[in-house]
Amino acid sequence: MLVVAVLLVTVLMRVAIVCAVAYLLLPPDPLCPHCRSTMLPIRNRVLDRLLPAIQRRWCLECGWNGVVRRGQARPTRTAAPPAHRPTIS
Repeated sequence: MLVVAVLLVTVLMRVAIVCAVAYLLLPPDPLCPHCRSTMLPIRNRVLDRLLPAIQRRWCLECGWNGVVRRGQARPTRTAAPPAHRPTIS
């Protein structure tokens, strides 16, 4: 009986590791991986309740659709304009 329990635990740990790696490979934000534009969510009541950490999205610009991690879009860094320094004559 102990052998069965150990084998069951190892199989469950493998499944957990595969799920964790697959989750980390998903795009982290709701921006399209191809054109970096904002995507629209595709709602599904059943999948939203079963898997609340992921979400299906569709890009209006290039037509890409797929699964991404659920979350807020991170602000993109842009170069700040140089500060205006008054010249003293």
